[in-house]
Parts: sequence; structure tokens; C-alpha cells
Amino acid sequence: MFSLVIPIFNEEKLVDELVKRTLTSVESFTSDYELIFVDDGSTDQSLEKILSWQKTNRRIKILSLSKNFGHQAAYTAGLEYAMGDIVAMMDGDLQDPPELLAEMYRKIIEENYDIVSGKKTGRKGHTGRNLFAVLFHLLFKSIVDIKNMENYGNYSVMKRIAVNALLSMKEKVRYLPGLRTFIGFKQGYVEYIRDDRFRGKPKMSLRQLFILAADAIFSFSRFPVRLCLILGTIGTLVFLGAGIYVLVAKAAGIAVPGWSSTLLSIYFLGSIQLVFMGIIGEYIYRNYKESQNRPVYFVKKYYDGSSEK
Repeated sequence: MFSLVIPIFNEEKLVDELVKRTLTSVESFTSDYELIFVDDGSTDQSLEKILSWQKTNRRIKILSLSKNFGHQAAYTAGLEYAMGDIVAMMDGDLQDPPELLAEMYRKIIEENYDIVSGKKTGRKGHTGRNLFAVLFHLLFKSIVDIKNMENYGNYSVMKRIAVNALLSMKEKVRYLPGLRTFIGFKQGYVEYIRDDRFRGKPKMSLRQLFILAADAIFSFSRFPVRLCLILGTIGTLVFLGAGIYVLVAKAAGIAVPGWSSTLLSIYFLGSIQLVFMGIIGEYIYRNYKESQNRPVYFVKKYYDGSSEK
């Protein structure tokens, strides 16, 4: 069976188009499937609209979470409820074209890949958000400890063995594209141009995108810690040289009286220390979140098409 996980948050304006296109695409390559929509605490009519579609197609299932837990938590919930031998992840804003699923599924079946990801070769839509995404992937490519995952997002198709491996990792601060690459297996990709939203406004603000980017970097890179070492070394060398200069100047009687150099050194060292504290604080916070061991989501109700759980 083929399972497709789609998180939804306040998408009532595009639910009908999303379901129509997704059903058409999935039914073009398999008749044994389930669509799992994860309602991530929507406050509009998204859930009601999907429930109305379920009345006409019992292969549609809805996982209603108790509140908005976030994109990565919603995907995790859907993956844990998916029953298929092959499982796909797709965003619910139609920026990931459902029509690409057929080719991704084909590569899994015919070319024996364990994971096939959607690789973005271009982006339509808001210039500012696209620029942020491009810069993030360039930075991520340069500093992460795992390679060959630039321009990969959540859009992917996986065999059950890969899904089980992905779900075995219980991090509370999650970046699924990174975890998906980390687990290994035979991985391929299908290139596509990411569409603009079909309708409505993006549900993730730039602040939330920045937080997700930070989660990715702190989870898969030692660069922040190395940055501390680099800045600390530079600061030490600069002020070692400055100290030698002051001693020589005093001995030669050419030292310029005043406090500017003293204040500058204090501000410089203070700013470096604040950067260190911020970076270390991020790691401490993430360790604290892991030690709490709280579930990443709670299910309010599961609509499986035949009975409610």
C-alpha cells in the first residue's frame, strides 16, 4: 500500500484543489493507497472540508492534533500512523506538485531506490522568502556534516525500511530532511521547480523559517562551536598584537593618552563573549528540550474512514 502524509494548517481556501490534484496523481499509478491529512490545529474550516471529501473516498484519513505543534511534528505524527509499504511526504500548500509523485514512485519501484526526494532547481513566488531559502541551502551545504542534501525539502517517497529508520530517531527538535539524509540507504532524487502557493498566505513566517533553519544547523553542524573557537582565536591574536604595540609605544614614549583604545577592546571582547554565550545557550536549550522527553504531538481524534479513534 502507498501512504501519503500531508500536513494542513488553515488551508481551507485550497483544500478542494489539493485533494482533487492529489487523488488524480496517486490514482494514476496505484489503486491501493491512503491519504493521511494531518490537521495541525487548524482554526478555520480545513478539517470540515477534508471530512466532507472523506465521505466520498474512504481512503482519505484525517489525523486531528490537539493544537498547532508545527510542521515537523505534524509530519512525524502522519508517518507514525501511515500503514503503507511505501510512504510519501508532501506539503499541503501545493508548492510541491502532486503530479511529481508518479515519477518518484516509479524510481522507488523500478530503480530500487529506498528514498527518492524532490530536489528544487528553482522557485516561484515571493522573492524575499525564496532568497532566504537559497541562502540557507548555500550555508547548509557548506557547514553541515552530511552532504548531498542541498535544496531538498520534506517532499519525498520512502520504502518502509527507511520510514522505520527515520521514526527510530526520537529527537524533539526535528529537521526531517536532514534526518532523512542521515539514515543513509539508497537515495535518489527528482528535480522540479517549486511552485508558488495556489491560494492563501504562507503559514510559516520568516521568524519561523529562521527558527527551522537554526534547528537544522545546530542539529547537523559543528560550525557554531567552531565559530566560537575561530572568533576567540582571532580576538586573542588581535589583542596580543595590541598589547605588544602598547608596551613598545610606552617604552618609546609615543603612547597616545586616552581611553578610546581601552573602551574599544572592552566592547570587542564583550561582544565576542555574548556571541559565545548565545551559541552555547542554543545547545543548552536543545539539550534541555531533549531531556524533558515530552511527546512532539498529541492526537485529538483520528478519522480513519470507517470509525473514529
